[in-house]
Amino acid sequence: MKKNIFKAPSGAPISLTEMGMGTAPLGNLYRAISEKDAQDTLAAAWKAGIRYFDTAPFYGLGIAENRLNPFFRGHKRSDYVVSTKVGRLLELCKPGERAGIGKFFDTPSRKEVFDYTYDGIMRSLDLSLERLGLDQVDILYVHDVDVFTHGSEAIRDVHVKTLMGSGHKALQKLRDEKVIKAFGAGINEWQVCEILLAQGDFDIFLLAGRYTLLEQEALNSFLPLCEKRGIGIVLGGPYNSGILATGAKPGALYNYDPAPKAILDRVRRIEAVCKAHKVKLPEAALRFPVKHPSVVSVIPGMVNPKQVALNVKTLGAKIPKAFWKGLKAQGLLHAEAPV
Repeated sequence: MKKNIFKAPSGAPISLTEMGMGTAPLGNLYRAISEKDAQDTLAAAWKAGIRYFDTAPFYGLGIAENRLNPFFRGHKRSDYVVSTKVGRLLELCKPGERAGIGKFFDTPSRKEVFDYTYDGIMRSLDLSLERLGLDQVDILYVHDVDVFTHGSEAIRDVHVKTLMGSGHKALQKLRDEKVIKAFGAGINEWQVCEILLAQGDFDIFLLAGRYTLLEQEALNSFLPLCEKRGIGIVLGGPYNSGILATGAKPGALYNYDPAPKAILDRVRRIEAVCKAHKVKLPEAALRFPVKHPSVVSVIPGMVNPKQVALNVKTLGAKIPKAFWKGLKAQGLLHAEAPV
């Protein structure tokens, strides 16, 4: 599989496969999977050439990181890239109080405590390293310091202030001491990425679902800024959590919830262009974001070996130039989108 050598503004080169693996599904997102199925999926990803694995404490409340531990022990540390996240600490709680009810299944009874302070970030990484069985990770993302997670700009801004006044120093220290090679934020909104870039030093962002075949608003200001400053983008959620893989069928998911009518209608229009050019919707969805020069990897979630094989095949599909022109002609793709 093709590799992109990303040289962080801090100077550390990181070799990322064009497709990485997001491990939220291995944390029992939407449904519980067995340990064997999780390990079979990771083995299939490795066999397919995937060498970048992204995880987080929140994914299964520790399950995803724990499942990566035995898998990583079977491979040389220099042969893969791993990223995890900070900003949430997991604390024991009663079963009915656990985080992620209705989205993550069969998880430990843990609740999330948001902590973007220096000490919180250091503690979070220590716990992640223990679960992963590693002594360092390549990339560390601050997780979900956005409106989508916190509910309002006011609360988001309080967390951003804490991060920039305290937690950011921890990130810099970890990078200086080579515990990590690069740091950034894993976020559902490009707007807060711009806020962070205006206030501090960041190398890379994991942007979930905000630069896809369905959404390109980030091209108006954020992505040009990244290109100018050499900031890398890992694109999570290339299917917008489902609808760009399934199409606009009843119950299709968008942003982890049932898609609203406006999104369903827009996807139906994109599907019509796909049909006219004999292009499969998932093929266009997975290929589109990696055409941007700042996007260094795309990381769809994969829950079984069949999905791994399908995603690798999907990314490799050839998309005719006329298809992209057709989308732009109908106003379904940003005029400045690199295609």
